[in-house]
Amino acid sequence: MTDKNTEQQIEAWRQRSEASLDKWLPSEDINPAQLHQAMRYSVLNGGKRIRPVLVYAAGYAVTADEVALDAPASAVEFIHAYSLIHDDLPAMDDDDLRRGKPTCHKAFTEAQAILAGDALQSLAFHTIAHGLPNNIPAEKKLDILDALAIASGSRGMAGGQAIDLAAVGKSLNIAELEDMHVHKTGALIRASVKMGALCQPNIDNTQLKMLDHFAKCIGLAFQIQDDILDVTSDTETLGKTQGADIALNKPTYPALLGLDGAREMAAELHKEAHESLDIFAEKAEPLRWLADYIVKRNY
Repeated sequence: MTDKNTEQQIEAWRQRSEASLDKWLPSEDINPAQLHQAMRYSVLNGGKRIRPVLVYAAGYAVTADEVALDAPASAVEFIHAYSLIHDDLPAMDDDDLRRGKPTCHKAFTEAQAILAGDALQSLAFHTIAHGLPNNIPAEKKLDILDALAIASGSRGMAGGQAIDLAAVGKSLNIAELEDMHVHKTGALIRASVKMGALCQPNIDNTQLKMLDHFAKCIGLAFQIQDDILDVTSDTETLGKTQGADIALNKPTYPALLGLDGAREMAAELHKEAHESLDIFAEKAEPLRWLADYIVKRNY
Protein backbone atom coordinates (compact mmCIF):
# COMPACT_ATOMS: atom_id res chain seq x y z
CA MET A 1 0.00 0.00 0.00
CA THR A 2 1.56 3.32 -1.07
CA ASP A 3 1.53 6.37 1.21
CA LYS A 4 -1.19 7.94 -0.94
CA ASN A 5 -3.31 4.79 -0.85
CA THR A 6 -2.82 4.54 2.91
CA GLU A 7 -3.98 8.12 3.41
CA GLN A 8 -7.02 7.43 1.24
CA GLN A 9 -7.80 4.32 3.29
CA ILE A 10 -7.46 6.25 6.57
CA GLU A 11 -9.81 8.93 5.26
CA ALA A 12 -12.30 6.29 4.09
CA TRP A 13 -12.32 4.82 7.61
CA ARG A 14 -12.83 8.28 9.10
CA GLN A 15 -15.86 8.80 6.86
CA ARG A 16 -17.14 5.33 7.66
CA SER A 17 -16.76 6.13 11.36
CA GLU A 18 -18.71 9.40 10.99
CA ALA A 19 -21.59 7.59 9.31
CA SER A 20 -21.67 4.90 11.99
CA LEU A 21 -21.58 7.44 14.84
CA ASP A 22 -24.47 9.35 13.28
CA LYS A 23 -26.45 6.12 12.89
CA TRP A 24 -26.10 5.07 16.53
CA LEU A 25 -26.71 8.49 18.09
CA PRO A 26 -30.36 9.27 18.88
CA SER A 27 -31.97 11.93 16.70
CA GLU A 28 -32.17 15.47 18.09
CA ASP A 29 -35.97 15.46 17.78
CA ILE A 30 -36.41 12.41 20.02
CA ASN A 31 -37.32 13.19 23.62
CA PRO A 32 -35.39 14.22 25.74
CA ALA A 33 -34.37 16.43 22.84
CA GLN A 34 -31.86 18.66 24.65
CA LEU A 35 -29.94 15.68 26.00
CA HIS A 36 -29.74 14.15 22.54
CA GLN A 37 -28.64 17.50 21.11
CA ALA A 38 -25.84 17.67 23.68
CA MET A 39 -24.74 14.12 22.85
CA ARG A 40 -24.66 14.80 19.12
CA TYR A 41 -22.95 18.17 19.62
CA SER A 42 -20.17 16.54 21.63
CA VAL A 43 -19.59 13.60 19.28
CA LEU A 44 -20.15 15.12 15.83
CA ASN A 45 -18.51 18.55 16.20
CA GLY A 46 -15.14 17.48 14.83
CA GLY A 47 -12.32 15.36 16.16
CA LYS A 48 -9.46 13.39 14.68
CA ARG A 49 -11.22 10.01 15.12
CA ILE A 50 -7.89 8.37 15.95
CA ARG A 51 -9.46 5.70 18.15
CA PRO A 52 -12.09 4.53 15.63
CA VAL A 53 -9.50 4.51 12.86
CA LEU A 54 -7.21 2.42 15.08
CA VAL A 55 -10.04 -0.12 15.40
CA TYR A 56 -10.32 -0.33 11.61
CA ALA A 57 -6.55 -0.39 11.07
CA ALA A 58 -5.96 -3.14 13.65
CA GLY A 59 -8.78 -5.18 12.16
CA TYR A 60 -7.32 -4.67 8.69
CA ALA A 61 -3.91 -5.90 9.89
CA VAL A 62 -5.44 -9.26 10.88
CA THR A 63 -7.97 -9.40 7.98
CA ALA A 64 -11.07 -8.94 10.12
CA ASP A 65 -14.41 -8.30 8.38
CA GLU A 66 -14.75 -4.51 8.05
CA VAL A 67 -18.47 -4.62 8.85
CA ALA A 68 -17.65 -6.18 12.23
CA LEU A 69 -15.42 -3.20 13.07
CA ASP A 70 -18.15 -0.54 12.82
CA ALA A 71 -19.68 -1.15 16.27
CA PRO A 72 -16.44 -1.17 18.32
CA ALA A 73 -15.15 1.81 16.35
CA SER A 74 -18.26 3.80 17.27
CA ALA A 75 -18.29 2.54 20.85
CA VAL A 76 -14.75 3.63 21.63
CA GLU A 77 -15.45 7.11 20.26
CA PHE A 78 -18.57 7.39 22.41
CA ILE A 79 -16.44 6.58 25.47
CA HIS A 80 -13.81 9.09 24.36
CA ALA A 81 -16.45 11.80 23.84
CA TYR A 82 -18.01 11.14 27.24
CA SER A 83 -14.57 11.41 28.88
CA LEU A 84 -13.91 14.76 27.21
CA ILE A 85 -17.27 16.15 28.34
CA HIS A 86 -16.58 15.18 31.93
CA ASP A 87 -12.90 16.24 31.82
CA ASP A 88 -13.97 19.73 30.73
CA LEU A 89 -16.41 20.21 33.65
CA PRO A 90 -15.66 22.81 36.35
CA ALA A 91 -15.07 20.03 38.89
CA MET A 92 -12.35 18.56 36.64
CA ASP A 93 -10.25 20.69 34.24
CA ASP A 94 -12.76 23.57 33.97
CA ASP A 95 -12.22 24.16 30.24
CA ASP A 96 -14.32 26.46 28.03
CA LEU A 97 -13.08 25.31 24.62
CA ARG A 98 -12.99 21.93 22.89
CA ARG A 99 -12.26 21.35 19.19
CA GLY A 100 -12.46 25.10 18.66
CA LYS A 101 -16.02 25.33 20.04
CA PRO A 102 -17.58 25.91 23.46
CA THR A 103 -17.38 22.83 25.67
CA CYS A 104 -20.58 20.89 26.26
CA HIS A 105 -21.33 22.46 29.65
CA LYS A 106 -20.87 25.94 28.10
CA ALA A 107 -23.03 25.21 25.04
CA PHE A 108 -25.76 23.57 27.13
CA THR A 109 -25.60 23.41 30.95
CA GLU A 110 -23.42 21.65 33.46
CA ALA A 111 -26.26 19.25 34.32
CA GLN A 112 -26.92 18.42 30.66
CA ALA A 113 -23.19 17.85 30.11
CA ILE A 114 -23.03 15.34 32.97
CA LEU A 115 -26.08 13.52 31.61
CA ALA A 116 -24.73 13.57 28.05
CA GLY A 117 -21.51 11.94 29.22
CA ASP A 118 -23.43 9.33 31.20
CA ALA A 119 -25.67 8.55 28.23
CA LEU A 120 -22.74 8.25 25.81
CA GLN A 121 -21.04 5.77 28.10
CA SER A 122 -24.19 3.61 28.14
CA LEU A 123 -24.60 3.97 24.38
CA ALA A 124 -21.09 2.61 23.83
CA PHE A 125 -21.92 -0.75 25.37
CA HIS A 126 -25.35 -0.86 23.72
CA THR A 127 -23.60 -0.35 20.36
CA ILE A 128 -21.28 -3.32 20.88
CA ALA A 129 -24.04 -5.53 22.29
CA HIS A 130 -26.30 -4.92 19.28
CA GLY A 131 -23.88 -3.97 16.50
CA LEU A 132 -21.49 -6.93 16.21
CA PRO A 133 -22.47 -9.37 13.43
CA ASN A 134 -23.45 -12.98 14.09
CA ASN A 135 -20.19 -14.36 12.68
CA ILE A 136 -18.35 -13.05 15.77
CA PRO A 137 -18.52 -15.87 18.38
CA ALA A 138 -20.24 -15.04 21.68
CA GLU A 139 -17.02 -15.41 23.68
CA LYS A 140 -15.25 -12.95 21.39
CA LYS A 141 -18.13 -10.48 21.81
CA LEU A 142 -17.69 -10.74 25.57
CA ASP A 143 -13.94 -10.19 25.20
CA ILE A 144 -14.61 -7.03 23.17
CA LEU A 145 -17.09 -5.73 25.77
CA ASP A 146 -14.64 -6.55 28.56
CA ALA A 147 -11.76 -4.78 26.81
CA LEU A 148 -13.76 -1.56 26.58
CA ALA A 149 -15.14 -1.85 30.12
CA ILE A 150 -11.69 -2.35 31.69
CA ALA A 151 -10.19 0.49 29.62
CA SER A 152 -12.99 2.87 30.64
CA GLY A 153 -13.12 2.22 34.37
CA SER A 154 -10.99 2.56 37.50
CA ARG A 155 -8.27 0.32 36.04
CA GLY A 156 -8.16 2.44 32.92
CA MET A 157 -9.25 5.90 31.83
CA ALA A 158 -11.32 6.89 34.90
CA GLY A 159 -8.52 5.71 37.18
CA GLY A 160 -6.00 7.71 35.18
CA GLN A 161 -8.12 10.83 35.53
CA ALA A 162 -8.31 10.26 39.30
CA ILE A 163 -4.50 9.97 39.46
CA ASP A 164 -4.22 13.11 37.31
CA LEU A 165 -6.47 15.15 39.60
CA ALA A 166 -4.58 13.95 42.68
CA ALA A 167 -1.25 14.90 41.06
CA VAL A 168 -2.08 18.59 40.44
CA GLY A 169 0.56 20.72 42.10
CA LYS A 170 2.67 17.69 43.06
CA SER A 171 5.95 16.34 41.74
CA LEU A 172 5.87 13.00 39.92
CA ASN A 173 8.83 11.03 38.67
CA ILE A 174 8.88 9.68 35.13
CA ALA A 175 7.60 6.23 36.18
CA GLU A 176 4.64 7.76 38.05
CA LEU A 177 3.81 10.04 35.12
CA GLU A 178 3.96 7.11 32.72
CA ASP A 179 1.67 5.05 34.98
CA MET A 180 -0.86 7.88 35.01
CA HIS A 181 -0.95 8.17 31.24
CA VAL A 182 -0.92 4.42 30.60
CA HIS A 183 -4.29 4.58 32.35
CA LYS A 184 -5.69 7.97 31.33
CA THR A 185 -4.80 8.13 27.62
CA GLY A 186 -3.19 4.80 26.82
CA ALA A 187 -5.93 2.46 28.04
CA LEU A 188 -8.52 3.56 25.49
CA ILE A 189 -5.98 3.52 22.65
CA ARG A 190 -4.95 -0.01 23.61
CA ALA A 191 -8.61 -1.04 23.79
CA SER A 192 -9.19 0.37 20.30
CA VAL A 193 -6.46 -1.82 18.85
CA LYS A 194 -7.48 -4.88 20.89
CA MET A 195 -11.15 -4.63 19.91
CA GLY A 196 -10.26 -4.34 16.25
CA ALA A 197 -7.99 -7.37 16.51
CA LEU A 198 -10.61 -9.43 18.38
CA CYS A 199 -13.00 -8.97 15.46
CA GLN A 200 -10.84 -11.61 13.76
CA PRO A 201 -12.07 -14.81 15.48
CA ASN A 202 -8.90 -16.72 14.51
CA ILE A 203 -6.34 -14.22 15.79
CA ASP A 204 -3.44 -15.84 17.69
CA ASN A 205 -1.74 -14.73 20.91
CA THR A 206 1.45 -13.57 19.18
CA GLN A 207 -0.48 -11.19 16.96
CA LEU A 208 -2.43 -9.86 19.95
CA LYS A 209 0.77 -9.36 21.96
CA MET A 210 2.51 -7.44 19.18
CA LEU A 211 -0.52 -5.26 18.52
CA ASP A 212 -0.87 -4.51 22.24
CA HIS A 213 2.78 -3.45 22.48
CA PHE A 214 2.28 -1.22 19.44
CA ALA A 215 -0.76 0.33 21.11
CA LYS A 216 1.03 0.86 24.43
CA CYS A 217 3.85 2.69 22.64
CA ILE A 218 1.63 4.97 20.58
CA GLY A 219 -0.63 5.65 23.56
CA LEU A 220 2.30 7.08 25.51
CA ALA A 221 3.66 8.85 22.43
CA PHE A 222 0.24 10.46 21.92
CA GLN A 223 0.28 11.91 25.44
CA ILE A 224 3.87 13.11 25.16
CA GLN A 225 3.00 14.92 21.93
CA ASP A 226 -0.06 16.44 23.64
CA ASP A 227 2.20 17.72 26.43
CA ILE A 228 4.66 19.14 23.90
CA LEU A 229 1.90 20.92 21.97
CA ASP A 230 0.53 22.40 25.20
CA VAL A 231 3.88 24.23 25.42
CA THR A 232 4.69 24.95 21.78
CA SER A 233 1.35 25.47 20.00
CA ASP A 234 -1.46 28.01 20.35
CA THR A 235 -5.15 27.92 21.26
CA GLU A 236 -6.39 28.47 17.69
CA THR A 237 -4.33 25.57 16.31
CA LEU A 238 -5.11 23.20 19.18
CA GLY A 239 -8.82 23.95 19.33
CA LYS A 240 -8.55 23.94 23.12
CA THR A 241 -6.90 26.23 25.66
CA GLN A 242 -3.14 26.27 25.13
CA GLY A 243 -1.09 26.18 28.31
CA ALA A 244 -3.95 24.68 30.34
CA ASP A 245 -1.71 22.03 31.92
CA ILE A 246 0.87 24.65 32.89
CA ALA A 247 -1.84 26.89 34.37
CA LEU A 248 -3.15 23.98 36.46
CA ASN A 249 0.41 23.06 37.53
CA LYS A 250 0.01 19.54 36.17
CA PRO A 251 3.02 17.22 35.80
CA THR A 252 3.98 16.81 32.13
CA TYR A 253 6.75 15.19 30.11
CA PRO A 254 8.34 18.51 29.03
CA ALA A 255 8.32 19.66 32.66
CA LEU A 256 10.19 16.52 33.72
CA LEU A 257 12.40 15.90 30.69
CA GLY A 258 12.55 19.26 28.90
CA LEU A 259 11.22 19.69 25.38
CA ASP A 260 14.17 17.91 23.75
CA GLY A 261 13.95 15.02 26.21
CA ALA A 262 10.21 14.68 25.64
CA ARG A 263 10.72 14.64 21.86
CA GLU A 264 13.43 11.99 22.20
CA MET A 265 11.13 9.80 24.29
CA ALA A 266 8.31 10.15 21.74
CA ALA A 267 10.74 9.22 18.94
CA GLU A 268 11.89 6.09 20.81
CA LEU A 269 8.31 4.99 21.42
CA HIS A 270 7.52 5.62 17.75
CA LYS A 271 10.43 3.35 16.77
CA GLU A 272 9.27 0.59 19.13
CA ALA A 273 5.75 0.85 17.75
CA HIS A 274 6.99 0.33 14.20
CA GLU A 275 9.11 -2.66 15.23
CA SER A 276 6.08 -4.32 16.83
CA LEU A 277 4.37 -4.44 13.45
CA ASP A 278 7.03 -6.35 11.52
CA ILE A 279 5.09 -9.64 11.60
CA PHE A 280 2.13 -8.04 9.81
CA ALA A 281 4.12 -6.86 6.77
CA GLU A 282 2.12 -4.64 4.37
CA LYS A 283 -1.20 -5.22 6.19
CA ALA A 284 0.11 -2.94 8.98
CA GLU A 285 0.78 0.07 6.75
CA PRO A 286 -2.26 1.98 8.08
CA LEU A 287 -1.07 1.37 11.67
CA ARG A 288 2.41 2.62 10.74
CA TRP A 289 0.86 5.71 9.16
CA LEU A 290 -1.10 6.37 12.35
CA ALA A 291 2.04 6.00 14.48
CA ASP A 292 3.78 8.57 12.26
CA TYR A 293 0.80 10.92 12.47
CA ILE A 294 0.62 10.74 16.26
CA VAL A 295 4.19 11.92 16.80
CA LYS A 296 4.18 14.52 14.00
CA ARG A 297 0.75 16.14 14.46
CA ASN A 298 0.51 19.80 15.44
CA TYR A 299 -2.94 19.74 17.11
